[in-house]
Amino acid sequence: MSHHKPNPEDLFLTRREFLCRCGMGMGALALTHLMAEIGFLSPAQAADALNPLAPKKPHFPAKAKRVIHLFMNGGPSHVDTFDPKPMLTKYHGKPLPFDNLRTERKTGAAFGSPFKFQKYGQSGIEVSELFHNVAQSIDDICVIRSMHADVPNHEPSLLLMNCGEARQIRPSVGSWVTYGLGSENQNLPGFIVLCPGGYPIQESQNWQAGFLPGVYQGTYINTQHTDIEKLIENIKNNYTSLKEQRQQLDLLLELNERHKQKRQQDAQLEARIQSFELAYRMQMDAADAFDISKEPAYIREMYGNHTQGRQMLVARRLLEKGVRFVQVWTGAGQPWDNHDDLEVNHRRLAKDTDQAVGALLKDLKQRGMLEETLVIWGGEFGRTPTVELPTPGANAGKINGRDHNHWGFSMWLAGGGVKGGTVYGATDEFGFKAVENPVHVHDLHATILWLLGFDHEKFTYRYAGRDFRLTDVHGKVVKEIIA
Repeated sequence: MSHHKPNPEDLFLTRREFLCRCGMGMGALALTHLMAEIGFLSPAQAADALNPLAPKKPHFPAKAKRVIHLFMNGGPSHVDTFDPKPMLTKYHGKPLPFDNLRTERKTGAAFGSPFKFQKYGQSGIEVSELFHNVAQSIDDICVIRSMHADVPNHEPSLLLMNCGEARQIRPSVGSWVTYGLGSENQNLPGFIVLCPGGYPIQESQNWQAGFLPGVYQGTYINTQHTDIEKLIENIKNNYTSLKEQRQQLDLLLELNERHKQKRQQDAQLEARIQSFELAYRMQMDAADAFDISKEPAYIREMYGNHTQGRQMLVARRLLEKGVRFVQVWTGAGQPWDNHDDLEVNHRRLAKDTDQAVGALLKDLKQRGMLEETLVIWGGEFGRTPTVELPTPGANAGKINGRDHNHWGFSMWLAGGGVKGGTVYGATDEFGFKAVENPVHVHDLHATILWLLGFDHEKFTYRYAGRDFRLTDVHGKVVKEIIA
């Protein structure tokens, strides 16, 4: 009679094993039925687990195949960029003819824009001098001047814009898009986030996968670095050949598979296995994608030899290599949050971003990529047309900035099936509130998904007994801006 020593791992009971052993296995039967009902045991689910980033078809054919979201975090002022308000100049220094709307902090008199606006392109759309380079492509752009959000605070507004929900943990837009379409390059992540100098506020929550499998979460890159090994830590293995790494990974995969058999449907374990595989494959493509020295000098000059220029050029190279969703942030924290010295700060921020974004639009177009690339520009909200009043410890006692404004602001879309050279919606004559064809963030999300070939009401993911969607129970597609 042999005395078999139990394996310590066999003494560990997962919740599923507990269900198997309890009530004569009736719990496991119920669970199996539930898993089958939600499609976890279907052949499609099994194939998805093998390669969750494989390219997939949307609900219907669409022009947009990829997305680049240019996030001006902090909230750029719409009345100083894409929404000219002559009445604001007329009332400069005087109270508005109505009570100021409630925002985060107290505001006073009207604050006319210190920047000149002029008409551009055949469409004759007015754009501020701050975005002279972007304005060269205005005939490819649809400016939405009637955006509105829910509250005048950064954190909930960032999460609303990025995840469609200000409080609960929900998947980000990039995660939804990558889940729906997969990726065209299996050697790079499907969703990449570029932000120089560190994280924006709310950090990685902005590109979280939420309840979607972890492989759909955004991969963050600090674009202030130019050295590939600083850009992506541990991208190169200087000790082991690719062949030896493959052998090690295969052994690890076999051990993980055995481990996984005991813990069926463990999403975290599945995500970890996928990340090992992706890290191995990235060694081949990532170094090339981030090496802008391979670009001709005139292209590098067009984008500009500064952080914004470099990261926009990297973004274009990533899109070209088949990455599905690229999000590009201005910088760490909230750079556009100009409660004081608005003229100085907006001019400084626009100086770099205008050249880089203008170059990106021209470059995508000359390569024939703009038609299939949806470009999104904007912040989490806009700014007040009234001046912010001094608040102790907030704005150094200066009276030359604007407070946050969620009541009305501007964003623009270009390429990807968007009707270029158009303006949609309007704020009131001072730029405080969206009054004509208001577009909520949920409507924007519904429209983005439509441009990519998805009906936002049918594009769902089953979680915790409910079919969730990016737009929750809201949103309508703004058909008027679709070409």
